[in-house]
Amino acid sequence: MTDALTQDLRALLGAAHVLTGEDAQPYLTDWRKLVQGNARLVARPGTTDDVAAVMRLCAAHGVPVTPQGGNTGQVAGGVPGAEGDGVLLSLARLNRVRAIDTDNDTITVEAGCVLQSVQQAAEAAGRLFPLSLGAEGSCMIGGNLGTNAGGTQVLRYGNARELCLGLEVVLADGEIWHGLRGLRKDNSGYDLRDLFIGSEGTLGIITAATLKLFPLPAARCTALAALGSIHDAARFLARCRAGFHATLTGFELMSGACLRLVVETYSQQRAPFATLDAPWYVLVEISDAEDEPHALARLEAVLGAALEAGEIADVAIAQSTAQADALWHLRESITLALAEDGKCLKHDVSLPVSAVPHFVESTDAALQQHFPGVRNFTFGHLGDGNLHYNVARPEAADDATLHAMQPGLSNLVHDAVHGLGGSISAEQGIGRVRTADLARYKQPVELRLMRAIKQAIDPGGLLNPGVLLP
Repeated sequence: MTDALTQDLRALLGAAHVLTGEDAQPYLTDWRKLVQGNARLVARPGTTDDVAAVMRLCAAHGVPVTPQGGNTGQVAGGVPGAEGDGVLLSLARLNRVRAIDTDNDTITVEAGCVLQSVQQAAEAAGRLFPLSLGAEGSCMIGGNLGTNAGGTQVLRYGNARELCLGLEVVLADGEIWHGLRGLRKDNSGYDLRDLFIGSEGTLGIITAATLKLFPLPAARCTALAALGSIHDAARFLARCRAGFHATLTGFELMSGACLRLVVETYSQQRAPFATLDAPWYVLVEISDAEDEPHALARLEAVLGAALEAGEIADVAIAQSTAQADALWHLRESITLALAEDGKCLKHDVSLPVSAVPHFVESTDAALQQHFPGVRNFTFGHLGDGNLHYNVARPEAADDATLHAMQPGLSNLVHDAVHGLGGSISAEQGIGRVRTADLARYKQPVELRLMRAIKQAIDPGGLLNPGVLLP
């Protein structure tokens, strides 16, 4: 027998867009297969008004709602809990580009737009939308904003928060906040936009956004450098910042273990060095308004000086777009190679850039002392202090052994981050996976303020229960 809410939603959206049973299952497991959720149904609205109507119906029935975009998150923030009493609301059908204003350098898109399609729409208009992630072919703008995604060009352009000017948001009671303003200055009260960005769907459902665009760079130059130590990486970053200024758009740190795992896992991928025996590598990219020869000359001059100073041991400069793409493909394949290797404990941490070398060396050593044989696969955006500090099982162990290590191991890592003034979540959010960690490290006053905001905006606790707030 079909319940009243299901009947009402089918009448609103059409039966094809209200999924139950086996049809709903693909939406209920997170990308990493960490959480298997349950829901009474999956609703697939096609417009903002549909989303508002769904929320009004769910509020009337007292039914919680979990919003979901591309379901590419690392912390299970887009899947429901195990209770099965709620509705999963997929935003995938809200996938239209509403407007591009090249005079104002803005693009207005719906939350279900795949990030790569936004990049392509901007490029077709002669502009750049710089948010770039490994999952850009499947992640969606609503999720990018809900987690304040970072990516590989934060160094120059900032996080998703810095790239967003306005939002359209559906609240828990179905009311719509029409905040799609393309303004770079608006000091007319509390910044409501910033409340919803990074809130992981717990305060409102982002249905559309007005985003900043930038001029397309005339030149893009990429190089992969081998380094003898992580301290050299910090010194090399300082040199690149001084030499490239605002043209430095990417500075991606990768351990040698990461690159070796990629080329061992994917035989079609090749590193530009005869051997991958360096302990660390850095992928550097500059994007310049000058023409290619001038940009390449700048890159070569800075890299040459770094070689002479002993900051880098070797370097390969991409001589074509295809070679640059191949270097980036090495970087972007690390997460997939780790998944092929087996389960690993992921830590998305943020630190002052100056603290990164000490953190890595001391934490690596502490892990070997307490959990002998674990393997570190560390990579990330060194330019903004964000490391993906991944720990895999010892070679001879199984995934169950690693799972048993998890509480103590992750506490060790996060205690080290916290002690250096860092954050346990840099760009992936808290989701369902890290709520206990948030309770461990947030000040009580911070948690009290967060709960007060949640209570004020979603007093019934209907939006994404179990996510973010412990």
